[in-house]
Amino acid sequence: MTHSIDPVAHATQRRFGATLVILVAVAVVLVAGGLLYIRATGDTNKVALTDLLRPVTTVTAVEHPYQPRRRYVGTVEPWLQAKVGPQMVAGYVDTVLVRPGAQVKRGEVIATLDCRSSSATSRAVAAQARALDAMREASVKEATRVSSLLDGKFVSENEVDLKKADAASKEAQLAAMQAQMMSSSLQVDDCVLRAPFDGEVAERTSDPGAFVRPGSSIATVVDRHLVRITADVPEDDFANLPVGAEVRVHLLSTNRDLVAKVSRRAPSADVDTRTVHVELDLDDPGRTIPTWTTAELTLEVGTPVAATVIPLVSASVHGSKATVYTVVDGIAHATRARLIGERDGVYFVEPSLPPGTAVVTEGRGLLNDKDKVTATNVAWKPDAKVE
Repeated sequence: MTHSIDPVAHATQRRFGATLVILVAVAVVLVAGGLLYIRATGDTNKVALTDLLRPVTTVTAVEHPYQPRRRYVGTVEPWLQAKVGPQMVAGYVDTVLVRPGAQVKRGEVIATLDCRSSSATSRAVAAQARALDAMREASVKEATRVSSLLDGKFVSENEVDLKKADAASKEAQLAAMQAQMMSSSLQVDDCVLRAPFDGEVAERTSDPGAFVRPGSSIATVVDRHLVRITADVPEDDFANLPVGAEVRVHLLSTNRDLVAKVSRRAPSADVDTRTVHVELDLDDPGRTIPTWTTAELTLEVGTPVAATVIPLVSASVHGSKATVYTVVDGIAHATRARLIGERDGVYFVEPSLPPGTAVVTEGRGLLNDKDKVTATNVAWKPDAKVE
């Protein structure tokens, strides 16, 4: 039996299948487009930037008077210092009996030189002096004997005068030889180098075998029972450093802080640098302060004025004005105040910025005036040096 296909029904089925495929494709496209749209719009900020809360960190401004301060760099010097070495002779170093850090007493031998030549010369001069002394005594006795013959007319006055002149000549030669002997003796003494005062050996600059000349140094002795702090200050601070003025001193070598008074002040400034030399004396019986080290001198000048203290990171400075952002009721306000001074990591501004005001530290670079913020206040106080 043969079945025939209805052409009309077959065409209808084909149209229905094509329509279904199109509908499915359209549905897929719509779903995909919807997903893409959701993804694209999901990260879009629908809140205005001016309405966003900006996170910032704030600190509280502190009230503290400001007083101008001067700082100088000084040098700790020993009360006495001597470079021990020969002054009249040259020779080889024979012995050096001290090392740096050794304590010495006045007159204690520090070093010796090989001065055999000077010793021999001294002995030769002494022998010549003894010979001249003997000749002088003989001339004096002869002059006395000849003079006694003058009354009997046995000798002439001219012979007596010649004998007396010869005796005086021998006397003068002996005096010259004695002076030469003293000079030679000083040269021999110069071969034994002694400590000029009680102190400590700071340097040893020569060892046995070295050749030294007058003016050369073999060792340096310092006396530290009292040390001097010296500094050269600008001429416009002359009136701020009268004798007796108290100065705070920080010793870098020992990290000590102490107070000392000005002991001496030069009456005039250096002609080249226009600086004035000042000195402060410090008792150091324990000899704990090393010399030729650095000391920082701090001096308060002028009259304290009322001020508000803020951190350096909280302000930008233009000329004499400091601009800060303060936070009031969640709103940042750009505020300007006159800058009084800067010291130890803080700004001192006029009290037109009241103490207790919350000022922005972190996040201030992204702020504009009237921005809304969410502030986190952190504890802060000025450095101890400010106090």
